[in-house]
Amino acid sequence: MSVAARLRTIFRSKTTRVLDSMEDPRETLDDSYEQQVRMLYEVRQGVAEVATAKKRVELQGQEMGARYQRLTDQAGEALSQGREDLARVALERRALLENQVSMLRDQHTSLQKQQAQLQENERRLADRIDAFRTEKEAIKASYTASAARVKANEAATGMSSQMTEVGVSLDRAKDRIAQMQARADATDELLSSGAFRDLTAPPDEDLERQLAAVTAKAEVDRQLQQLRDGTSQGRKSQAGKDPNAWLSIAAPPAPTDPAP
Repeated sequence: MSVAARLRTIFRSKTTRVLDSMEDPRETLDDSYEQQVRMLYEVRQGVAEVATAKKRVELQGQEMGARYQRLTDQAGEALSQGREDLARVALERRALLENQVSMLRDQHTSLQKQQAQLQENERRLADRIDAFRTEKEAIKASYTASAARVKANEAATGMSSQMTEVGVSLDRAKDRIAQMQARADATDELLSSGAFRDLTAPPDEDLERQLAAVTAKAEVDRQLQQLRDGTSQGRKSQAGKDPNAWLSIAAPPAPTDPAP
């Protein structure tokens, strides 16, 4: 296969897929139905035009018939009055009129056949359009039901484009949240370790914080040693009886009197 043939095959394939994705069979059926209805309207217009032409021929024939009878009467009256010459003229004109009537009768017969044929075509086309309309509505209903099933199944399985976009958005949101949480944890660790220094804090605050931590640790060690020595037993028993014992919690030890 040549390159041009392959390109034509690929182009037709791509075009077919694009048309399949863009074309709605329901709209195509409606368009076909409208075209057939327009054809039926044109056929009915043709029937009306032929019927009108035939009616004009009939009226003209009636006028010729009336003239034919009038010429016959005139020929008889002229002959009765001894005017053979006038009777001959009337008969000659009647003979010419007979030829015209014969041509008009042939035209009337032709128009009558055309009208009958058009009426038969109009009847068949109307029946076919009515059958097509019934089939069209049935196909549209089946297509609508099938499309609804496809959308429902795709939504249930996550295969639809909307559900895919929702899944992608959800994944992006999860990634963004994970990034923010990791960044928050990292900044917490940096703040705790003192790697980040608060530029709005007073000078030497980091030193004061470290000294305070050392002091707190020393106080905890002192209280732990007191618990080991049992020196807080008496203070604990007094705290349970004295309602104001809470005032002594975390209070500095009372100064001892100097020896005399």
